[in-house]
Amino acid sequence: VQVLRNAGEEVTLTVSFLKRAPAFLKLPLNEDCACAPSDQSSGTSSPLCDSGLHLNYHPNNTDTLSCSSWPASPGLRWEKRWCDLRLIPLLHSRFSQYLPGSDLCRQNAFQVIAVDGVCSGIIQCLSAEDCIDWLQAIATNISNLTKHNIKKINRNFPVNQQIVYMGWTEEREQDSLQDRMYTPKFLALRGSSLYKFIAPPVTTWDWTRAEKTFSVYEIMCKILKDSDLLDRRKHCFGVQSETGEDLYFSVELESDLTLWEKAFQTATFLEVERIQCKTYACVLESHLMGLTIDFSMGFVCFDAATKAVLWRYKFSQLKGSSDDGKSKIKFLFQNLDTKQIEAKELEFSNLFAVLHCIHSFFAAKVACLDPLFVGSQATASAAPTTSGTGKLKYAT
Repeated sequence: VQVLRNAGEEVTLTVSFLKRAPAFLKLPLNEDCACAPSDQSSGTSSPLCDSGLHLNYHPNNTDTLSCSSWPASPGLRWEKRWCDLRLIPLLHSRFSQYLPGSDLCRQNAFQVIAVDGVCSGIIQCLSAEDCIDWLQAIATNISNLTKHNIKKINRNFPVNQQIVYMGWTEEREQDSLQDRMYTPKFLALRGSSLYKFIAPPVTTWDWTRAEKTFSVYEIMCKILKDSDLLDRRKHCFGVQSETGEDLYFSVELESDLTLWEKAFQTATFLEVERIQCKTYACVLESHLMGLTIDFSMGFVCFDAATKAVLWRYKFSQLKGSSDDGKSKIKFLFQNLDTKQIEAKELEFSNLFAVLHCIHSFFAAKVACLDPLFVGSQATASAAPTTSGTGKLKYAT
């Protein structure tokens, strides 16, 4: 390298052929292979040491020999083997077709980033079909490894704290002035909470250091249609927190989006089924009240001081509702006896949490009536999980 730097603007390269060195794609027949470095070389290695060609003493011996230990024997044979250049552990790794932090998609190319930050570099495919096949294969392997890992971790957690989902997403930054539009985030659904991490949790202590946590039954998740997308990224979903904060996430494949949607539905259903009811403080005509959303009974409003029930309605009696976006909710219930619509207005300090909780209870109620959903939950809990190879291997 130093010689080339000092050679000036024009460089003349002379290529010489070493007669005793075999061609890369030919096998020497009964010839000595001394592999002695030429006078011009540094003497550290021969080009054949890095070419994927290796010597064998015996047909059963596949050990790679260093240049210094190659014997001059007439019985030696060259063989072509794959040489690993880089290994990318796929457990908790992520991949992306987009330029880092942007919504610009590479054409038929992607990169894989391991959990420890090791990057594959840009992998360029010959066609869009080949690129999708590679991405789907890698995604399937990561998914299988994640399921296997979740199964092992759940052995150490009680029933009400089981992990339902773990995986990488990219969160869109709220500040549009930032150069980096998207930042990798690791999401996990465990027990009653949605966790947002900057890195996958490895130890039990890591679960206490999440960037943010949300109650799954007090947040709203929406799979975004093409008309709802904010930029050129596809496969996005939004999450509205209990405080009304809107979060925007992107995943790489449609299958990733489907996996997230099913996992969120499952986590919400399991938590609603576990808690059965949730009570929120509210105000009715300057009096402190309580509204209980009960999975079996429906809506129950009671006086906070005397615990006396003011009114009670089933979920099926709710015919409509509206809110002012701040604190008030107006419910429209149908009286089963008179068939008349009765309006009930309550004021809450945590409006979005109440609205999302009602939606979660309704969704869980509907899911109970869907045999396909209930059947899938039973199958998911009983089906064994297997692990893939666990590594993305580069070879030449």
